[in-house]
Parts: sequence; structure tokens; C-alpha cells
Amino acid sequence: MAHYAKVLNGIVEKVLVAEQDFIDSYVDTSPGEWIQCSYNTRGGKHYDSDGVEDDGTPLRKNYPSPTWLYDGTGFYPPKPYDSWKFNSTTYLWDAPVAYPDSGMHKWNEDTTSWDEVE
Repeated sequence: MAHYAKVLNGIVEKVLVAEQDFIDSYVDTSPGEWIQCSYNTRGGKHYDSDGVEDDGTPLRKNYPSPTWLYDGTGFYPPKPYDSWKFNSTTYLWDAPVAYPDSGMHKWNEDTTSWDEVE
């Protein structure tokens, strides 16, 4: 089985699991294109079923969800905050300040810093 994302105007509308034969013969009258994606791809890397990075080929940078974007190369989530920068290697958004090494934190866009969650 493989995973496919329905993309319309660069936006993922839905993701499904199907055999290639189904996708090839599926009569879909709604606009958009089915793009194969990989459940085991995150941040431009491939992971095995246990979540350990392996030598598999990453497919289109990330496994998408509805509302994610597709630019013809990879899938990426919508920009979470104005201050975050797009990482063209991972196809994810990077905060301007690294996440702290310990504790739980949430992003504070007003101060562009991580606030500890109690």
C-alpha cells in the first residue's frame, strides 16, 4: 500500500492509503492531482516503522496532512508564526530561537521566544 495526497492549487485537500492500481484506474472528477507521499518521511529523512532513521529514500520531504502545501518538490505545513523561517532542507519551519533543551515550552510570537509551560 502507498499513501497519496490530493493537491489542488498547491494545497493538500486529503490523504489516503491505496494501491497504485487503484490510483491509476480511479475516476476522480474533482479538480486536483494525486501525489504519492511516504508515511515514513519527515524532515527530508526516511524512518523505519520504529521511528529510527534508516537508509530508505525520503519521498517529497514530509508526510502531509490536509492544509499542508506542496510546491512540486516537497510537502510542508503552513507557516505557524511570522517570525519563523522556512528550512529548504527539511521543508519545515524553524523558530528564530532554538527550542530549549529541557522542560515543555510554547512559542511566544510577541517576544519571539519560548515560554516555559508549567
